[in-house]
Amino acid sequence: MIYDHRAPPMTKRPATSVPLIGVDRKSAEPLHRQVYESYRGAVLAGRLRPGQMVPSTRALALELQISRMPVLTAYAQLLAEGYFETRAGIGTVISEGLPVQRLASRTIQPSAPSADVGPRIVASRCLTPYRPFLPAWISGRGAFNVGAVALEHFPHRTWTRLVTRSARNGAGIGSARDVMGSLPLREAIADYLRTSRAVNCVADQIMITNGSQNGVELTVRALLDPGSPVWVEEPGYQLARDVLSMAGCRIVPVPVDQQGIDVARGIKLSRNARAAFVTPSHQFPLGMTMSVSRRLELLAWASKQGAWIIEDDYDGEFRYESKQIASLQGLDRDGRVIYIGTFSKVLSPALRIGYVVIPRDLLPYFMRVRWATDLGSEEFIQGVVTDFLREGHFARHLRSMRILYRERRSVLVEALERSLGSEAQIVGAEAGLHLVLLPKGLNDDVEPCKAAALEQLWLWPLSQCYYGPATEHGFVLGFGGTPPERIPKAVKQLKEVLRGRRQASLRPARP
Repeated sequence: MIYDHRAPPMTKRPATSVPLIGVDRKSAEPLHRQVYESYRGAVLAGRLRPGQMVPSTRALALELQISRMPVLTAYAQLLAEGYFETRAGIGTVISEGLPVQRLASRTIQPSAPSADVGPRIVASRCLTPYRPFLPAWISGRGAFNVGAVALEHFPHRTWTRLVTRSARNGAGIGSARDVMGSLPLREAIADYLRTSRAVNCVADQIMITNGSQNGVELTVRALLDPGSPVWVEEPGYQLARDVLSMAGCRIVPVPVDQQGIDVARGIKLSRNARAAFVTPSHQFPLGMTMSVSRRLELLAWASKQGAWIIEDDYDGEFRYESKQIASLQGLDRDGRVIYIGTFSKVLSPALRIGYVVIPRDLLPYFMRVRWATDLGSEEFIQGVVTDFLREGHFARHLRSMRILYRERRSVLVEALERSLGSEAQIVGAEAGLHLVLLPKGLNDDVEPCKAAALEQLWLWPLSQCYYGPATEHGFVLGFGGTPPERIPKAVKQLKEVLRGRRQASLRPARP
């Protein structure tokens, strides 16, 4: 291998790739030929890609427990034929000049089963083909990205200091993992939920999860069987419906109105449903808050039918027109509500820290599921989050984020009203990190979202949030990750997109 010691010291090195290369000392084929063929086959099959670094001849010889000479001979041949190339300051890598498409086409593909072998049977829950969740409107970062937060205002310096301190103290290394999660973190979360969200809980009822989605999955596994009918809000949160569908549950879409999920309609559709999945603090996506009377009605139904209520409080910390709304769980006197929360919106989605507040009598069932799936969440970051809460950093950050998001919400609402006026209605802007725009006369919101993505606008079509046929068409606009100075220009771009789509729809069809 050739190294240029004059190269800059900070040259970025690609990860070393060590394919499964084996040699057979009893084979008549020379060792250098075996190494050569192994690498050549890995490259042609696409297992090694252009730019990937390969181990040094000395390291590979040590790994294979053979003399270095056969490895040197094989590398020389691979270099001569163009499979390898050397880079100054880095070493030997797979040649960048190889045709990627041709290599990809040579990747081994599973052949169709022959007539004399058994069928390839998969779980019935997977018979619906997987579609990568990257449609045009969420495949990039930019204005109106739903779910984005103001990461530029994350307290990186404080967080780095806490991470460094925990690493120096060896936190989370070698400690016994509790399937419920770190007790100090659960105690800190319980204190926060009791005072800020009016949740009735103690630390022993809280299970730390890998984000709220993991909390939904654990809940469904613990409480529901295949075929169980479950109420979901219509329109509602697609990923929650996906979890229920994958578990074999029967989705019962229940319309929402200005008071939240229509309980009376749900009873007509499926009185004996086993559960209801709701977002009462800030309905996703339409943004209304479930009224107290509707909450009591839902709790009464669950108590009478022996059903469960799964409360997803995904962004209940942010309200702009009124004081904080207490949780639905805080009204529950029969242990029917499973409360799911997350730090994704308050801190960062990358942390993957969520939690579930579980009725005491259900704890063994949740723990059984957790033990059988992933044995609990990663301990180190839990310790850092604990310090972040206990030392007051979380409360300060949350206060500043409420002010910041209120400003961004106001700038967006003003820009929309100024630009679109009576041409569109704004709903759900009183809380959370998104609102919904309902342009008048819109009957297709998918194509405009595709067109907007070309302008670096990442808005969701409202119609995609429906389980059945959409009764409203519009756009879900996230404002959490969009700086206020960017918003007016983005709204003008959105207006141009809508104008272009409207003009296109009015053009006469070609003969």
